[in-house]
Amino acid sequence: MNIIRVKDVEQSAEKALEIYQNAVQHGAKVLGLATGSTPIPLYQKLATSQINFSELVSINLDEYLGLDGEDEQSYRYFMTKHLFQYKPFKHSYVPDGKSEDHEAAIKAYDRIIAEHPIDLQLLGIGRNGHIGFNEPGTSFDSTTHIVNLTQSTVAANARFFEKESDVPTQAISMGIASVMSAKKILLIATGESKAEAVAATINGPITEDVPASILQKHSDVTIIIDEAAASKL
Repeated sequence: MNIIRVKDVEQSAEKALEIYQNAVQHGAKVLGLATGSTPIPLYQKLATSQINFSELVSINLDEYLGLDGEDEQSYRYFMTKHLFQYKPFKHSYVPDGKSEDHEAAIKAYDRIIAEHPIDLQLLGIGRNGHIGFNEPGTSFDSTTHIVNLTQSTVAANARFFEKESDVPTQAISMGIASVMSAKKILLIATGESKAEAVAATINGPITEDVPASILQKHSDVTIIIDEAAASKL
């Protein structure tokens, strides 16, 4: 693991932008993208950067089950709002949260990932160590699947909704094996609330109780952490 410590959120975004610039300059064609509050500062910098994504493909980690791409709480909408409207890709894939046939949607997304190997996968991390929506206990061998969100994840995401009861309790997510198939992985963690998960990911045992701990086994992982997120290392 390459651990990069920075002062704050702003510096984390600047360092992440450098990694993206370098990846594209060296021929990256497929970018795995993430949602949530953590990547927003990076997306703001990408949106105003000189990087041209028009010939690249993006593949998002996850989507809430039951929401279509027009719903303001969907992750398709999130990506359009924060990045795609400024930097369109050749094609942008997000899991189909409105599919009536979940099994078909899962198989389709696995095919997309197989046909477009991810060069650089962006990750955030949940307070419980989840990556994507792969909650503690998720098999390290998992590919795209339907996830029952834990109460802590629902509560953490409630800030994006009018009330907590509006937060979907299921999602369709790239699996841990899918994430690990990426050639390079970049995880960004900021804030004291992520400190325990960061410490467990970097220094703890590799265990499905802390999904992000599997990153210790990947050959090319960079973790950017600010002072607060690094406080328990």
